[in-house]
Parts: sequence; structure tokens; C-alpha cells
Amino acid sequence: MARRACASKRKVLPDPKYNDTTVEKLINTIMREGKKSVAEGILYGALDIIKEKTKSEPLKVFKKAVDNVKPSLEVKSRRVGGATYQVPVEVRPDRKLSLAFRWIVSYAKSRGERGMTEKLAAELIDASNNKGGSVKKREDVHKMAEANKAFAHYRW
Repeated sequence: MARRACASKRKVLPDPKYNDTTVEKLINTIMREGKKSVAEGILYGALDIIKEKTKSEPLKVFKKAVDNVKPSLEVKSRRVGGATYQVPVEVRPDRKLSLAFRWIVSYAKSRGERGMTEKLAAELIDASNNKGGSVKKREDVHKMAEANKAFAHYRW
């Protein structure tokens, strides 16, 4: 951890095809070992599959899926007098986006379709329809926060 100053946020440039920063952030989340062109191929292929299957604008489906997966509350562990409480806290906007992308990619990887492009397309379509593993994960996080609402006064 830096002693002098906080690390500054790096600005993410928009992606070349859709000229959108959220698409670029998802590409960066998918990317492994610096292979950005592979990650771009996966996401752009998934968006093409979405266009074929839903017969609608793939960017709108993508945005709706991300909005449906974004959590508004989460729990953080807080130690008070030897006991650890799960304290519900609101999620910062940049963390909402990164959690949504992380969940979408991880649940897409665990799906049963053939390639990663098809898995990601199916997960995005399901998320835009309020179904799928990533939406269930968001609901579980919200349920956990709701169940521990009694410990909200331990918020720091």
C-alpha cells in the first residue's frame, strides 16, 4: 500500500468496434496473459451471436445484462470484540461494474456450451432476461445483505 498518495485511476480508452468504454472493460476482464486480441475476438463473436439469436441490437442486450447483474449492496466482514459480523454496505459504482463483469465471465466459463464465445453469449442473453448464474449470484449477495441488516450499525 502506498504511504504518500493514492494510486490514480487509469482511464480506459473505448473499444475500436463499438466505441464504448464498458465493452473495453469487459474485454480487459476476459483477457488472460495479455492476449487482448483473443479476448476481443471472444466478446465480438459473442455479440454477433447475440445479434443472430435475439434479432436486436447486441449493445442494448449487453448493457441490460450488465445492469441486471450489478449489485447495489454487499457484505463486508467487520471484527467487533472478538466476533466477526457480516456488515451490509453499499457498493461503489466502479466496483459494481467490476463485480458484474467478474461474475458474468466466471459463470460463462462454467456453462456447458461449446466455445467461450457461445458461453459468453448465452450468459449475456440470460442475464438480460434476469436469468442465469450471474443474476442468481447478485440475488444471493442481496439476500445476504438483507439477512445481516441488523448489523448495519457497525458500518465504519
